[in-house]
Amino acid sequence: MHYRRLGASGLQLSALSFGAWMTFGRQVGRNQARELVAAAWDHGVNFFDNAEAYANGEAERVMGDVIADLRLPRDGFCVSSKVFFGAAQAPRPTQRGLSRKHVIDACHAALRRLRVDYLDLYYCHRPDPDTPVEETVAAMDLLVRQGKVLYWGTSEWPEALIREAAKFARGHHLAAPAMEQPQYNLLHRERVELEYAPLYSELGLGMTTWSPLASGLLTGKYAGGVGAEGRLARPEAGWLQEQVVGDGGERRLERAGRFAEAAAELGERPAPLAIAWCLRNPHVSSVILGASGTAQLLENLGALELSARYDEPVWRRLEAAVMQ
Repeated sequence: MHYRRLGASGLQLSALSFGAWMTFGRQVGRNQARELVAAAWDHGVNFFDNAEAYANGEAERVMGDVIADLRLPRDGFCVSSKVFFGAAQAPRPTQRGLSRKHVIDACHAALRRLRVDYLDLYYCHRPDPDTPVEETVAAMDLLVRQGKVLYWGTSEWPEALIREAAKFARGHHLAAPAMEQPQYNLLHRERVELEYAPLYSELGLGMTTWSPLASGLLTGKYAGGVGAEGRLARPEAGWLQEQVVGDGGERRLERAGRFAEAAAELGERPAPLAIAWCLRNPHVSSVILGASGTAQLLENLGALELSARYDEPVWRRLEAAVMQ
């Protein structure tokens, strides 16, 4: 495993990390979750990603139980949570958003579920138009000062709002956002490569990116449509299916199909190759993997070796195939 600094901070995260989205608490049971976390840890993964909203908090409970059962040393791993959507199925107004109340309540709940004394990384899962950014920054700073959060950041925030939060924090000697968690893959590049580009040097922002396989499109499994198999076919993923293969979905499927063909020409499996492409961006601190089985996880961890196997012209040809 290789390790990368989280932006300008001194925190070293594994280049490949492991997340619980759409798997823990739903698709993956407790025993399988234990096998997955153990396999990730044994291969050098030191960052485990989660959120209050994943399976309405159950993903954090499962992960916390598994990490405690494996007796991973607390000074050897990092764990995250995210706040915004709430953990209740039908949250009341104070149980979601980025108000001072919910930011702090959600942190305490995540600590209980994950069975830790502090969160290494804590993200604002989406922007909250109903809460002043100053209130959210102050709440995060309070948690940092209390030792309950080490680094805080954002997920899928617009560049201007991240800049506003950082300006307020620095102007008032508060803890500023240290990282962003955006989607990043061969089909979804603009935010990381263009919109956030000024923030890497100006703010020292780190990137922990999600969905390197574009919700499975880049594996080639949906070449003939969504069908009845895979993540997008699951009943609770209707919103995701609409987002991925809804408006413009046919074009995305075509581009993903061309990538799978290009991977086959190289003699490579498309999934680890797509993940390896993400790793080549020097601004990406860690690429978050999801997996429902150990074999799948181990295959995708092979992306680390793949990222150094090919020279620049090969990667450019892969990008060109997707962009046709």
